[in-house]
Amino acid sequence: MDDTFTAETCVSSDGKVVAFVASFRNQSVHCSITCDALERHFWLPAGANEARTLKAFADGHQRITAAVERRLLKKTGAPIVLSAADFADR
Repeated sequence: MDDTFTAETCVSSDGKVVAFVASFRNQSVHCSITCDALERHFWLPAGANEARTLKAFADGHQRITAAVERRLLKKTGAPIVLSAADFADR
């Protein structure tokens, strides 16, 4: 992966996911990670505000990138939604 997430990383209006765009092999892919995954695997406190949620996302950048890469190797182009299951036993 080009290891790039766009600057448009944001928390959804319902606060349930962090949305971002990843660049992979010169292709942009819309991605998201559930806040449940961030709470279970990235030390995000339940009910955290937007700033804290984005910090947990940034702190977990390498692991999130690796999970996106694994999914893109299976199927490119489709939007990716990462859940807690994507980080279990890793």
